Amino acid sequence: MIHIAQGVDPRTGAPRVAKGIIAIGNIAIGVIALGGLAFDGITIGGASLGVFAFGGLALGGIALGGLSIGALAAFGGLAISTGYAIGGLALAPHFIGGNGADPEFMRLLERLFPGFRN
Repeated sequence: MIHIAQGVDPRTGAPRVAKGIIAIGNIAIGVIALGGLAFDGITIGGASLGVFAFGGLALGGIALGGLSIGALAAFGGLAISTGYAIGGLALAPHFIGGNGADPEFMRLLERLFPGFRN
């Protein structure tokens, strides 16, 4: 089900919310959600909360954004995670950022991507 909704409900004055497998709108809740505020599975939005979150403010399992907070991994200007982080300022047990690099994380990347440092 695809649901696209935007604007304000004229009867209630409340913002319309898009809800569906694919949800697109100012506020979107769905397996794939795109909007100013996006929630649930794979989310893309100004403020995004999801399993895979992409946005200006991204919160999720794996987050990518200006400010990203991820349970497993975070990538962005300020990246905060309990696992891995890459960013301008990266705060995590394993990190690469303007504040330095974790040698263990660097070795992992070299194993996964031969020639990583070349």
